[in-house]
Amino acid sequence: MPRTTTVESSGCPPLRALTFDILGLIKVVEAKGEQKEAPKVVEKWGEPDASRCVLAASLVDREFDPLLGVARKSGKIEVLSPVNGDVRASISIESQNHPGSTDNSIVGLHLFKGERLGSSSRSCNLLTCTSKGQANMTYVKMSESLEDSGGESTQTTWNVCGSGSILFCKVDADESYALFGGKGVEVNIWDLSQCAKVWSAKSPAKNSLGIFTPTWFTSATFLCKDDHRKFVAGTNSHQVRLYDISAQRRPVVSFDFRETPIKAVAEDEDGHTIYIGNGSGDLASFDIRTGKLLGSFLGKCSGSIRSIVKHPELPVIASCEAQVPPQQHDTDETLQTEEEEEKTVKRKKASKEHSGSKKLKTKKKSKRSKGDSNDIA
Repeated sequence: MPRTTTVESSGCPPLRALTFDILGLIKVVEAKGEQKEAPKVVEKWGEPDASRCVLAASLVDREFDPLLGVARKSGKIEVLSPVNGDVRASISIESQNHPGSTDNSIVGLHLFKGERLGSSSRSCNLLTCTSKGQANMTYVKMSESLEDSGGESTQTTWNVCGSGSILFCKVDADESYALFGGKGVEVNIWDLSQCAKVWSAKSPAKNSLGIFTPTWFTSATFLCKDDHRKFVAGTNSHQVRLYDISAQRRPVVSFDFRETPIKAVAEDEDGHTIYIGNGSGDLASFDIRTGKLLGSFLGKCSGSIRSIVKHPELPVIASCEAQVPPQQHDTDETLQTEEEEEKTVKRKKASKEHSGSKKLKTKKKSKRSKGDSNDIA
């Protein structure tokens, strides 16, 4: 018998993603496009340690010298190689008035792709923000050897809020403006070159019943790569809002999605499609121009969706949930819309009514049969 071997097709390379957990592990997850199997963990970096829990991460995806920034619970920021996990630099960010306190932990991290003023090829710049609103612009000099990974740093600090709690920090594609928001903090935009606030949102008006919705933003993203004036934000009251800072301070478009808080928002390359994930595991896409639901993604979504990432080139998005392996979704697949869901519900109701009418007919027949028997007797 001839010896045969199985050769995988080179036309569809596997997709890889980086995931992070509360034990401080960085996992490389691989999913194959042709085979509909659950993604598998192919590499693990680090040792399990709760004090090294990953709070935020940022990736500079480029062909030459890619970088990965990780913010840990201990207050340390590590710059690693996303290829092999080697540590390039490690610095400490001390929270103002609460050094190392969990009440002022890091909630946002951005690793800049382009070289900023005063930087070199052996350095990187990063932006961090804590829950109390302390923002840090840090210049890090990376070490040349793995043994000396301390790294020299220079920090510029300012406050983005006076009260409340910051929950997210986003930077636009040109890396010139940053977006902040959270619980009790209206979404606001800052100019990173001057560390100055340029715009702040205004709370929506009361509804017809006179009820005022408290400020509680959970996630946000810039809508277009070439325009920092438009962004989408999700709230704890399951509301999705589109803001245009050149038009007004209040939302331009606003709509509700399901009944649980919005947990993750991601944009598409077309500039008008967004992907929304909530606390009950629902994942859907919307046309933000009209607020129309394009469809819901089908899959094993059983927990709260924590993160959504769109592939830069392929029509693929990845979603991550609590204690559940990451899921991969094809954006070109046919999605289930609300109209289809309503049709299925109506069909179920109609079938129940139809079955009930049959039972009533059988009862009438039985009564007639009883009456006939009495007349004969």
